[in-house]
Amino acid sequence: MAEENDFTVAGPVVENEVQSLPHAYSCTLTPELVAKAREELQEKPEWRLRDVQALRDMVLKDYPNLRTRLDDGFLLRFLRARKFDYDKALQLLVNYHASRRSWPEVFHNLRPSTIKHVLDSGFLTVLPHPDPDGRLVLCLRPGKWRPSDYPFLDTIRAIYLTLEKLIQPEETQVNGLVILADYNGVGLAHASQLGPFLAKKVVGILQDGFPIRIKAVNIINEPRIFKGIFAIIKPFLKEKMAQRFILHGSDLNSLYQRIPSGILPEEYGGAAGKLNTADWSTTLQNSEEEFVVEFCQPDPLEGAALTDSMLFEGEPSEAQCDDSYRGVRSQLYYCY
Repeated sequence: MAEENDFTVAGPVVENEVQSLPHAYSCTLTPELVAKAREELQEKPEWRLRDVQALRDMVLKDYPNLRTRLDDGFLLRFLRARKFDYDKALQLLVNYHASRRSWPEVFHNLRPSTIKHVLDSGFLTVLPHPDPDGRLVLCLRPGKWRPSDYPFLDTIRAIYLTLEKLIQPEETQVNGLVILADYNGVGLAHASQLGPFLAKKVVGILQDGFPIRIKAVNIINEPRIFKGIFAIIKPFLKEKMAQRFILHGSDLNSLYQRIPSGILPEEYGGAAGKLNTADWSTTLQNSEEEFVVEFCQPDPLEGAALTDSMLFEGEPSEAQCDDSYRGVRSQLYYCY
């Protein structure tokens, strides 16, 4: 159980009393997904609202001043992401908010209009059709990012907003997500932007600070330098997540064993037409108002001191960054 902390609660909770909450929950899962959630996530429909109330009570008791949504649908994201383990779901929720405070460069004024240039570059999109397991496919193309055009943190902002949008449907909360990362065109100029401290923050958020289940990360067209990139990332990956990275190289038949060609675009030998990045960009741009409400409000941890139990750490010192950068450069050059 987490210790009491001096955070600030806003929204539907006032002075530790649960008022009538907006957005009354109504399950949208098909019978098949209800059964899947029961088997894989320990989610029992007959106990679902009891479990949500238990998590809500824990938030109010242990973090009485945390500004957070407490409606059923929102809290369910965290319960599902941690297979209805109350303590782990609570820690995930706290980490979710703590990440925003620890990384203002990413989370300040985070809305689609501020990352339109990233979307326009074709850096990411979401394939229009899910895989046979019902999992949406997030397609990343790091080679489309030119370091001279905009900072690497802008790509992190675009990925985070995309994940926020993808996690809204209950189907994604149950089925999880698959990532397809095409490293064609990635070179030393890209790789040298990623150091251990940045890698630790990105991995920390994806593993322990966001309510999504990443089921596989398929890497294709990886250059020789990817060995150095992965060497930077791997120390921060949990064993289960590290095992979900699959390197295919240029072998599309290997990729098709994980993602069927029928849902892949022509660029990857698929039958789903040309890769369309405009539709997802439009989806995010049309969500501007909801993201303004979500991310352009006062800091949910404003005025509070982060405790040692929280995942996210402060910025490294300049000397640490210099030493880290030299080590990364040496490692990447070795790959050549």
